[in-house]
Formats: sequence, C-alpha cells, structure tokens
Amino acid sequence: MDSWIWWLLAAVGLGIPLVLTAMPEFAMFAIGAGAAALTAGLGGGVVLQFLVFVAVSVAQLVFIRPIAYRQLKQAPEIRTGIEALVGATAVVQEKVDGEGGRIKLNGEIWSARALNPGIEYEPGQQVDVVAIQGATALVV
Repeated sequence: MDSWIWWLLAAVGLGIPLVLTAMPEFAMFAIGAGAAALTAGLGGGVVLQFLVFVAVSVAQLVFIRPIAYRQLKQAPEIRTGIEALVGATAVVQEKVDGEGGRIKLNGEIWSARALNPGIEYEPGQQVDVVAIQGATALVV
C-alpha cells in the first residue's frame, strides 16, 4: 500500500478523537497528516513526509492555536438595558429641540433632547439616539 494512503488513514484516525473530544489540536495534526499525504502523493520520500507532517502540525500549534483560543475566550458583546438603545432609530412624537421633546423608541415614549441645541426635529421625523442621560435620550 502506498504511503500516501497511510497518511490519509492517519488523518482520518486523528479526526475521530477530534469529533469525540472536540479538541482542535487533533484537527491540526490531521491537517499535518493530510499535508504529508500530499507530499507522498507528489513523490516525496519518507523523511520528507515526516518533516512536512511535523512542520505543518507544529506551525498550526504555534500560530493558529493561540488565535483560535483567544477568539473562543472573548465573550460576545451583548448590549442590554440602556446600552442597547444607543444607536437605535426613533420617531419624533413631539417637537424635539435643545430644551426637550418626546420620541417613540422601541415602542415606548421617551423624553428627548437634541444633541445640538440649535437643531429642531419635527413630529414624524426619524432620529438616531446617540446617548441616554437619565431618562432622556439625546438624539441627532
């Protein structure tokens, strides 16, 4: 049996514990075995096949593994409460200016104030919420 077949069998064999344990390191070794199979298929000697397997596997462990674990450890940014309202679009209910007014934001009526005091927004206009100060939305 050709050596590239053995490398493919090794790759499949390394894929089994990957599925059972969900350890991505097994995938990195399986990819290394796949690269060694490709080397064998292209006519590389046994020593070259082994060196390709080791080099590809170690390179993935050194460079890809830390990036993957850093991505897994980052919690997704979930905005709740007031933070979720910043950036939302609202509809003006009562004229909004630098002194105040009312908007409909996520189905609720909020007091609002224009971020720039010299600008007025008329009823029916859409505005964007840029900040929340207490129970007042600052809009543009």
